[in-house]
Amino acid sequence: MSPPKSSASTTRRRRQPPWAKLPDDELLDLRFCDLGLTIESTPLLGRVEALYEQLERRDIRLRPHCWLSDEWFSPDQVPGIAIPFYLAHPRLQRLERRMMLDVEGGTTPWCMQILRHEAGHCVDTAFRLHRRKRWQKVFGHSTEPYPDNYRPRPYSKAYVQHLDSWYAQSHPSEDFAETFAVWLNPGSRWRQRYKGWPALKKLDYVDDLMGEIAGQRPAITSRKRVGRLSELRKTLRLHYQERQRRYGVDEPELLDNDLHKLFTSSRGTGKRESALGFLRRSRTELRRTVSKWTGENPYTVDQVLQEMIARCRHLKLYRSNSQRQTMHDAALLLAVHTMKYLLAGQPERSL
Repeated sequence: MSPPKSSASTTRRRRQPPWAKLPDDELLDLRFCDLGLTIESTPLLGRVEALYEQLERRDIRLRPHCWLSDEWFSPDQVPGIAIPFYLAHPRLQRLERRMMLDVEGGTTPWCMQILRHEAGHCVDTAFRLHRRKRWQKVFGHSTEPYPDNYRPRPYSKAYVQHLDSWYAQSHPSEDFAETFAVWLNPGSRWRQRYKGWPALKKLDYVDDLMGEIAGQRPAITSRKRVGRLSELRKTLRLHYQERQRRYGVDEPELLDNDLHKLFTSSRGTGKRESALGFLRRSRTELRRTVSKWTGENPYTVDQVLQEMIARCRHLKLYRSNSQRQTMHDAALLLAVHTMKYLLAGQPERSL
């Protein structure tokens, strides 16, 4: 994969795809293969090149091939990275936010975090690291089945903290990929960050292991592209229906209805506080209150609160009642949606 020859200004002047101005309902009826997108025509190319530079700096002779698909993943036996389609165009990111309340990898730092994580899977695959007895002693067996859901231990220091949801705790392969991602990040200062943590032993092991394979050619070099966007015939509508069921996310319309009951869309004659500002300012207190009511971990509550904040940003709502009344009502609403989230189960991620 090589950088584009055109300048940034030329890229900005490129003609927008015909679907870019479609309303959501019409856009959702398109198939993935109708989008006609490639990584080379987007800012994703620069992020992939940045990943290659970080691997080269460590003398790791692997450049994971990347392609657009329906979500993030690195296939079994393929040292490559599938990147979700919505990161290839701002219009698709807006649709993703509306349907899923967030855009995973939507900023450059966040995208690089995930790319480094996926690169960990690629290195593991390409050099067959999970077969080593020492790897298995440090991380566990990669053959363990992935759980449908998992309950993390937020205060454990046996794992690095990289992606959200304490993802390193979900499976031995994810533990390695997360540890590798922290190690690869040129600005992580992991020796200081994890000093005194059991997780530091894992980082030291990865540091030694990468030294062993430095300069070596990988054993697995498959360039297969699983789930390539141009081959997917599924519509975006069906894709989002399946994802919403899979991740236990409330239909945005249901959450929106509740938020409209709590807040107002009218700014009024005075300077009403925005719902977004209120939730951000009250985040700590709301999280603590609802965690006490429900007996659930504050992190779990915060996941639901993040969804509420994302929707309020989109809906442009305002606080119309007193601080005390709004705090009470917001806590009740947060508690209700937290319990819905828990009943749906915390899902397995696909990274």
